[in-house]
Amino acid sequence: MKTFKLEATPREAFGKKASKEMRKQGLVPAVLYGQQPVELPLQNALNFGEKVVEIGGGKGLLVTELTVTTEGVRKLIYSPDIFLVEIEIKGNKAVKAILQASQYHPVTDNLLHIDFLEVFDDKPIQMEVPIELVGHAAGVRSGGKLNQTMRKLKVVGLAANIPEKLEINIDHLELGKVIKVGELQFDNIELISPKNSVVCMVKMTRAAQSAATAASK
Repeated sequence: MKTFKLEATPREAFGKKASKEMRKQGLVPAVLYGQQPVELPLQNALNFGEKVVEIGGGKGLLVTELTVTTEGVRKLIYSPDIFLVEIEIKGNKAVKAILQASQYHPVTDNLLHIDFLEVFDDKPIQMEVPIELVGHAAGVRSGGKLNQTMRKLKVVGLAANIPEKLEINIDHLELGKVIKVGELQFDNIELISPKNSVVCMVKMTRAAQSAATAASK
């Protein structure tokens, strides 16, 4: 994956009013969720903007409330690519994370909030990875039309093993045939999208159907 560097500041004010003021200043509220359990209690070791959500068994997950600039995340949010985000938290620490979710205003489509999930080298993560079809389908050469029904696939794996895109060769794809998720396999990652989901197909066009009918007579 490509790396995206992002500067963030621990959040000082909370609530709808505070968030509204932040957005007026070109800032966006964000949350960094940890996925590595920590031993409780941890109150005396917390930095500003951090809190712990208890998960049981005397353990919890670290959650950090942040602010980032709209300009700083623009190329991260409005991009077809996926990134490993290196977040430099002012006065605190640097962490690796992935973009987990983003919220937008229903009318203006302005960015309202971002969620990040912390990444560890030895802990698998789940991501949606873009698909790239490579080659030229045999069915298209026969007059069919290629139809890509999925643009991304859900995968699980270590961050270091997740590619920027999943290349699928379609040279063998004949007229009227499909490629399903269950037929695909990639090194060091697991596909968790439904196995029966159709990734792409070559549909019979009217011209191809007419040609086939004429040839059979």
